[in-house]
Amino acid sequence: MAEKVTIATVARRAQVSRQTVSNVLNAPHIVREETRRRVQEAIAALGYRANQAARQMRTGRSRLIAVRIEPTRDGINGSVLDRFLHGLTETADAAGYRVLLYTARDDGQEISTYDDLLGAYDLDAFVLTGTKHGDPRTAWLAEREVPFVTFGRPWDALDGHPWVDVDGASGTAQVTRHLLDTGHRRIAFLGWPTGSGVGDDRCAGWRTTMTAAGLDVAGLRRETEDGIAEGERELRDLLARDAPPTAVVCASDSLALGALQAARDAAAPVAVVGFDDTPVAAAVGLSSVSQPLAAAAARCVDLLTGLLDGQPTDPHVLLTPALVLRHTA
Repeated sequence: MAEKVTIATVARRAQVSRQTVSNVLNAPHIVREETRRRVQEAIAALGYRANQAARQMRTGRSRLIAVRIEPTRDGINGSVLDRFLHGLTETADAAGYRVLLYTARDDGQEISTYDDLLGAYDLDAFVLTGTKHGDPRTAWLAEREVPFVTFGRPWDALDGHPWVDVDGASGTAQVTRHLLDTGHRRIAFLGWPTGSGVGDDRCAGWRTTMTAAGLDVAGLRRETEDGIAEGERELRDLLARDAPPTAVVCASDSLALGALQAARDAAAPVAVVGFDDTPVAAAVGLSSVSQPLAAAAARCVDLLTGLLDGQPTDPHVLLTPALVLRHTA
């Protein structure tokens, strides 16, 4: 009969203490990377499987976190969350956690789902995406003292809870400065209706950079719902004006792809830049702003594990995106 593989067996093979093996299983972020890798290699070689039920009783945790899958839209911008979820799952796994995915069509249904999930799975925490002004989801979780972090700022109070976000204003400022440096002066902005935290942030980078350059932005901002058709419609209308733009900064790749269709029919060249650097943007050669999604996911997990272990780190993380230039700008 084969010898039962235990923590002690793993410790002997990895040449570490049993406590170090336990730390790798329960709190890997406190173990040096080299040691953690050696223990993980021993675990894999020996085929060790931790007794999850016993570990939960010992630590009082399920080591399960939940995150929502957003409804599909045009199949373009949805890929942003897909990449974030992939990074979150990988990072959580390395930290000894599993990710539970759920769906909800709106905030009300999502809050109802919280109640169901907490009763059925004894979750440790939630990761929320798509934050907004007056977000009822964060208020519900905070009132019940359920641990959570958000990928996205709490737009009403930046110190309201732990969060990780990407600096959208920095992204659009980078785009606008590049376009100014290449000689453009009539630079338009296609964005979402005022009141969207993310949309207003992305608009601010364009507006501030244009104003700092001494340029008038009157009539150059368009507000619309997100989508390819909307982007095409708005740029066609701008190009029909007496003083059309020579370049356009867009709040999303969906709007930019629509604008790109309109730009191809323009009498003079029009530079188009999107936001999110989706696979579709790369495929068609669209310049765009790339979010550091893997880093954002990793920082979300870091915040959660620190919160759960009573070793909190800086609770507010703002990451800088990067401009990816292709032939459209």
